[in-house]
Amino acid sequence: MLDIYVKTFNQLSLDELYYLFQLRSQVFVVEQDCVYQDIDGKDKKALHVIGKKDNTIIAYSRIFKPGDYFKEASIGRVVVAENFRHLKYGHQLMVASIEAVEASFSSKKIKISAQKYLENFYNNLGFITSGEPYLEDGIPHIAMIKN
Repeated sequence: MLDIYVKTFNQLSLDELYYLFQLRSQVFVVEQDCVYQDIDGKDKKALHVIGKKDNTIIAYSRIFKPGDYFKEASIGRVVVAENFRHLKYGHQLMVASIEAVEASFSSKKIKISAQKYLENFYNNLGFITSGEPYLEDGIPHIAMIKN
């Protein structure tokens, strides 16, 4: 089990900020071979859902209230360190992220921009595909909604 923490940007320690940026960069830029601007100016608005194992950040997502990213509340930058994915921490992280959206924003409707290959993963969490696949930073994505 992960130790889950939900923090505002200002509640993050410098070490936490450093390691969550490092994890995001390792997966989204290096592993997925995708050059894009990860630090996009939206982290200050987000709540940060951090999954730690033995006090090390190995899972992360950021959540937004309705209107800050999409019209609906949203979850993004969902990531689990590669050597921990087989332990199903992605599911635990997403359940915690959904609960954080509901508790923090009193919202049940959540929109995500999911990488297409993870569509079934998100279906199993109650997200329904909305619209056609599209490219985002050269990677196939699909919009998904959870009501």
